[in-house]
Amino acid sequence: MTDKKNDSSDLMDKLVAMCKRRGFIFQSSEIYGGIGGFWDYGPLGVELKRNIKSAWWEDVVRANDNIVGLDCSIIMNPKVWVASGHVGGFSDPMVDCKECKARFRTDKIAYVSVSKGENVLLEAAVEADDDNEAVAAAMAAANSKTRRRIENAGDELNTSVTFLSKIPEGETGSCPKCGGELTEPREFNLMFQTYVGALQDSSSTAYLRPETAQGIFANYKNVLDTSRMKLPFGIAQIGKSFRNEINPRNYTFRSREFEQMEIEFFCHPDEAEKWYVYWRDTRYQWYIDHGLQSDKLHLRDHDPDELAHYARGCADVEYAFPFGQSELEGIANRTDFDLKAHQEHSGRDMTYFEDELWKTEAEKYSADKFDGDKKAAKKAAEEAKSAMPYRFTPYVIEPSGGVDRATLAFLCEAYTEDEAPDENGQMQKRVVLKLHPRFAPIKIAVFPLVKKDGLPEIAHKIHAEAQTAGLASFYDEKGAVGRRYRRQDEVGTPFCVTVDGQTLEDQTVTVRDRDTLAQNRVPIDEVVNYVRQRIIK
Repeated sequence: MTDKKNDSSDLMDKLVAMCKRRGFIFQSSEIYGGIGGFWDYGPLGVELKRNIKSAWWEDVVRANDNIVGLDCSIIMNPKVWVASGHVGGFSDPMVDCKECKARFRTDKIAYVSVSKGENVLLEAAVEADDDNEAVAAAMAAANSKTRRRIENAGDELNTSVTFLSKIPEGETGSCPKCGGELTEPREFNLMFQTYVGALQDSSSTAYLRPETAQGIFANYKNVLDTSRMKLPFGIAQIGKSFRNEINPRNYTFRSREFEQMEIEFFCHPDEAEKWYVYWRDTRYQWYIDHGLQSDKLHLRDHDPDELAHYARGCADVEYAFPFGQSELEGIANRTDFDLKAHQEHSGRDMTYFEDELWKTEAEKYSADKFDGDKKAAKKAAEEAKSAMPYRFTPYVIEPSGGVDRATLAFLCEAYTEDEAPDENGQMQKRVVLKLHPRFAPIKIAVFPLVKKDGLPEIAHKIHAEAQTAGLASFYDEKGAVGRRYRRQDEVGTPFCVTVDGQTLEDQTVTVRDRDTLAQNRVPIDEVVNYVRQRIIK
């Protein structure tokens, strides 16, 4: 059997076609022409995505005594987004073409001054290490009219090409697509706005959440008080977020509606670096353990000039998709920025009191230590309790991953074309999704070789037992068994069980492995355990 990965040039097209054909992912509202940046998960896609979320929840929440879950509402008090900075700062400067109506982020537009006093704007086509590299890529993707304008102007391009925060005063640029006149840059908020209640005015304005993190921060004290958690502890959440992306692209990678799986891990400031390293390495290993084992997976630490103003450290788990290397999950040391911001805007105390440590020190503030002066003792105790190390604002380590991005990465890694023998022993090309068994939408497919001699009845019994045991099972009796294998290979089913003539003789069935194509005879009453043991590995 040969095994080769597809070239990235056509992998994406093949994957998108397969996802539509087999019911993994559909364009939202397709019968009405679709809507950009929104996707629907079909019968197999929803199972794949659910399995990824379930595996994350099992490994993050249920496997750790110091992490609890939360499910926050999508619409929150708009003051939450004021405190977090999203209302004032969660926007991109944009320019619009007056001719073709295309819209561009100014920080993705390269401003190029050429000879003859002409200025040209180019949309950056790729993420690049430096401006000139981005311009070169943009030039390659520019239309012929734009390229001719630059070439006719001469070779005197500025060596320090800049990405715009605004178009320089007194100068003009042209649309990277059609050469038309551009508007002045203006801020475009990425949050979806809505209204709560009967009236639609400024008093009823609300937003669809652009991230799940702020719901966790807003509930930090509620969780602390009700679950009796002690530092260090984490709060985990899986949920939908919404961003009005200007240019959703790359299939489900950058969408306007997406799902996040996120942890906010609260710890003592002195231990923040230790926990940051722990979560960075743990989350990276999680992707490796679940199938992203090629050299396409990378862990990239941010350079100091990349860090957000509040962050002490950040790393991205990145995957080399067919369209380029991009982030799957970010792990950041957010310091105490978020809790202090919400404390300032809400007026609620967000500090943590180290009561266990205080108990060992409290005797220092008994009245007899102050010559019986209870007021002096109480005052001294209160001052001590409000100071470090007894009362402080925790630091937060945030591993934040995209469910849709992870799903796409696992699909890209799993998609394989190879050759396998058919029922006649002839080698045939097949498409196979080599998904981790834990993620596979269908865990076991059961086939009677023929629809007679009691074989369907035995197959139905195995199918029912698998379902009762919690293994997603699929029963199929139509077509040649080789074609049935191919259908299950393409959707990632790790094991196929065939009931044949020998089953009537010795009560065994054939269990076929998706990846190795090995076929083993297994007693009927051991099939479910046989598959289960190999699913959880």
